[in-house]
Amino acid sequence: MRGDELRAIQGPLKDQYRAAPDTAIITLEARGALDAEGVACSVQTGRALARAGLHPSTGGDGTALCSGDMLLQALVACAGVTMRAVAVHRGVDVTGEVRAEGDLDVRGTLGTDRSVAVGFGEIRLSFDLVSDAPPSVLDELVATTERHCVVLQTLVDGPRISCRRAATV
Repeated sequence: MRGDELRAIQGPLKDQYRAAPDTAIITLEARGALDAEGVACSVQTGRALARAGLHPSTGGDGTALCSGDMLLQALVACAGVTMRAVAVHRGVDVTGEVRAEGDLDVRGTLGTDRSVAVGFGEIRLSFDLVSDAPPSVLDELVATTERHCVVLQTLVDGPRISCRRAATV
C-alpha cells in the first residue's frame, strides 16, 4: 500500500472524527467461554477459537495458549501495524521484526508470596528494522509508533478498569 492510498482511506474518517468527535468512540469486545472440564477459557478471535490455559510454570501442560503471551502478542501486533501505517504515510520503506519480552514472577499469580505483584514487572518492546532510511528517520518512526500504538499506550497509561459479576444466567 502507498501513502496516498492510505490517506485516501483514512482522510474521510479523520475529517468525520474532527467534525463529530463522538463518532470516533468505538467499543471493542472480547468474549470467552469457560471450560467445564479443564482450567481453560476459549476466546473467539474473529478468525478462530483460541484456547487459553495455564502456562507450564503455573501448572499447565503447554497445549493451551498463555494469556501473558497473548498480551505480548497483542502488543507486537499493534506496534507492528502502527509502525507500518506510519511508514506508509511517510513513504519510508521499512521491514523487520517487532519483539516484546515481559518479566513475570509467577509467585504472584499462584499466591505463594503476597508481597510479589501479580502481572508483568517489566515489558520491553523492540524494533529490529530493515531500511535504507537514515537512523534519524527510523528513530522518529519508532517514536511515532510509540505515541500512536493503542495497546502500548493502554499498558503505559493504565485505563480505568471495572470488574463485576454479571447477572446469573
